[in-house]
Amino acid sequence: MGLPGRIDLNDLVVFDAVATCGGFTAAAARLGVATAKVSVEIGRLESKLGVVLFSRTTRKVVLTDAGQTLYGECRPLLDGLTRALERAGSGKDELTGTLRISSTVDHATLSLAPALAEFAQRHPHLAIDLRTSDRIVDVIDEGIDVAIRLGWLRDSSLRAAKLRDFEQFVVASPTYLQRVGYPHQPEALTELDWVALTLLPTPSTWKFSSASGETKTVHVKPRIRADSLGALRALLQQHAGVSVLDEFNAREGMRSNQLVRLLPGWSLPGAGIYAVYAPGNQVSAKVRGFVDFYRQYLGRPDSAPVAA
Repeated sequence: MGLPGRIDLNDLVVFDAVATCGGFTAAAARLGVATAKVSVEIGRLESKLGVVLFSRTTRKVVLTDAGQTLYGECRPLLDGLTRALERAGSGKDELTGTLRISSTVDHATLSLAPALAEFAQRHPHLAIDLRTSDRIVDVIDEGIDVAIRLGWLRDSSLRAAKLRDFEQFVVASPTYLQRVGYPHQPEALTELDWVALTLLPTPSTWKFSSASGETKTVHVKPRIRADSLGALRALLQQHAGVSVLDEFNAREGMRSNQLVRLLPGWSLPGAGIYAVYAPGNQVSAKVRGFVDFYRQYLGRPDSAPVAA
């Protein structure tokens, strides 16, 4: 589509992606095209406008003054155009394009992947790109439409929607407890073999609250450390010690008699499952559709999301 002055609208879309993502490679990942194509289209736009839009170095890409002006004026217009197109197609429940989702490996295996399989069946013209990692990915740099994160959010520059709350339980295997005895107070945990999840910001400090309002902070000494929830769960089920699991993993272990919940009169801080988006004004129809679906999916009695 051409604009007055023979500017292709697609060039502006590419320009917006580079400006938002802060780089050509990240913009290419978001758009689903080659980095070389992004570079060519930006060069073509700069040539037609007669200005340099980005200052390029070996380490980063930064908007020039002219680029900043163009971005500030085009961003709301592109958002408005996207909303207009979505309103025009609002009479149909058809999602298209590619939905790029990020999640931890364990959560994807136990909850997100089954949900995506069902979502894909409902929207046969939508391509899905599921990326799993136990590290926190940069949704902008890696072109992610929505990241599913669990626990407590720390990056205030991102937008997030809470999908569900979950509790945390202290658990151990019956075999391990038969060997060392059952703790009756939170401070007794310091005498047991603690298995720490190093993904947590403070894996050795836990704050407990009782129904009467009493609070106790316990500093445990980890004997074993694990950097994934799957490894932590396996260690506990093999009688390696004591640790904290989300309520879904804990109850699954309890149903199979592989784990026992400890200190039922004490509770740990709750956490949440979140859908996280890049900053900006517009959330696409495919992202909104999936987030609404996944929130309902997590609310089903038979769903078993896993926290990290």
